[in-house]
Amino acid sequence: MRIIIISTLLSTGTTPVQSFLQRLRSSFSPLTLIGGLCALILAVPVVVVAGSVFAGGTGETWVHLLETVLPEFALNTAIMVVAVGAGVAVIGVSCAWLTTMTEFPGRRVFEWALILPLAFPAYVLAYVYTDFLQFVGPLQSWLRETFQWTRADYWFPDIRSVGGACAMFTLVLYPYVYMLARTAFLARAGSLTEAARSAGLGPWAAFVRISLPLARPAIVAGVSLALMETLADFGTVSYFAVQTFTTGIFRAWYSLGDRLAAAQLAAALLSCVALVLLLEKASRGRARHTAGQRARPGRRAELRGLAAALASLACFVPLAGGFLLPGYLLLQMAFREGDAQLGGRYLELVHNSMLVAGLTAGCAVLLGLLLAYAARMSRSRLPAGLNRLVGLGYALPGAVIAVGILIPVTRLDHVLAALIHSATGSNPGLLLTGSLAALIYAYLVRFLTVALGTLETGLARITPSMDEAARSLGAGRATTLARVHWPLLRGSLLTAGLLVFVDVMKELPATLVMRPFNFDTLATQAYTLASDERLSEAATASLAIVIVGLLPVILLSRRIGRAQ
Repeated sequence: MRIIIISTLLSTGTTPVQSFLQRLRSSFSPLTLIGGLCALILAVPVVVVAGSVFAGGTGETWVHLLETVLPEFALNTAIMVVAVGAGVAVIGVSCAWLTTMTEFPGRRVFEWALILPLAFPAYVLAYVYTDFLQFVGPLQSWLRETFQWTRADYWFPDIRSVGGACAMFTLVLYPYVYMLARTAFLARAGSLTEAARSAGLGPWAAFVRISLPLARPAIVAGVSLALMETLADFGTVSYFAVQTFTTGIFRAWYSLGDRLAAAQLAAALLSCVALVLLLEKASRGRARHTAGQRARPGRRAELRGLAAALASLACFVPLAGGFLLPGYLLLQMAFREGDAQLGGRYLELVHNSMLVAGLTAGCAVLLGLLLAYAARMSRSRLPAGLNRLVGLGYALPGAVIAVGILIPVTRLDHVLAALIHSATGSNPGLLLTGSLAALIYAYLVRFLTVALGTLETGLARITPSMDEAARSLGAGRATTLARVHWPLLRGSLLTAGLLVFVDVMKELPATLVMRPFNFDTLATQAYTLASDERLSEAATASLAIVIVGLLPVILLSRRIGRAQ
């Protein structure tokens, strides 16, 4: 019997071993292997931070933090998560529903203008509002002059507080919820209108009973993005003196000099991010996002009189608070005083910012194209799974990534220094720590998923029949990419590079920790000047960051304006 089976296999020309090797070769192509190597390299910071929980005990610094400030870290973080989550949900969902399902004065402007606050980093908004609302600022000075008040005659809320930080995050992050919720509403606009009419529901009842439940997955996804940005922030909470995990990481690393305690705090923050992601996944359940579906237009309910005025006001207030007023104040501060180092020093800051942002954007586009193309060409699910692993980097705060990189990089530097010293007798010092390469690596860990997601979406629009036609003409993978996919992906490539470029321009915590010695960017310059209470001088660098951030926001605004 064995002889018959063996002779049959030999006659067909395929043995079990050969079949296994063929499947193995198809699953582990060179593209897959390169993509897997990139994913493992980008996952190093997460592994290092997670492993710090079990490495080397707790230490005196950690015990001191646990007994003194760790409860405050946890409390402030919990307050911000709840307050910001509620704030962005209320503003984003209400504005999305109003601009999608109703007609009122200014709707066509609001539908694209409501995402403009995304151009403002939260820490820039904090600098602007601090200058405007502080005791010697324009608003309180006007109140005292107008009503002849003294300091003891009135009470004014302190902007530099947990509540103030929550307000800053809400004003700049609600567009995440607005964009995703509006996409969900647009995808079912016609069916929602018909369902509401058939059930005899008014606008409010239709929103609560039909629109809101169907858009829940998109809303939860938007809130999760906003919360991850809140947890990742350092500039706002540091400037407002709000004790959170990110400020604790910097304090443990720089003030106390304890890398293990900093890594363990980073692990605690990483667990908060993981909890947000798990809650987002659990809340979605089996529901599916409606993004990408073709919208069937429906008839908008026309608002008149007081209802129309209230709808316009509801959309105008977040736009004014998150973009119009701070934009005007920032321009006023920049032209009134501005940075005294506007000459050569400012050109150096612009050069440094453009350099790291450009290099990172170029590397992110190339790596993102490699990973996305490997997943498309592979018959295995492994490349797609590795791409999801790479995507976790966007959920990591810059401070966590910096700690996860510096610990292995410094150890590698010591090993290299020892080898060079034994070979040449000279001490080369630190080769990788504080280098431009390490800084760009940190940026790639943080923002590669932005480019990857954009390019995956672009490749998904290219039908497999185009690949089959290219193969039938004898074109290989490289030729198909160069002559078929590349021309069709130009728009996605440009968008991916632009998004990464702007994100790097705004990134603060990773830049503060990882930058080379005496290497400043616009973000670090604005933070340094604001920390020294030189707010008017910080306006110049802040304004440049906002102007650059407007580029992708304008592109998104144009897309929203066309989604009719």
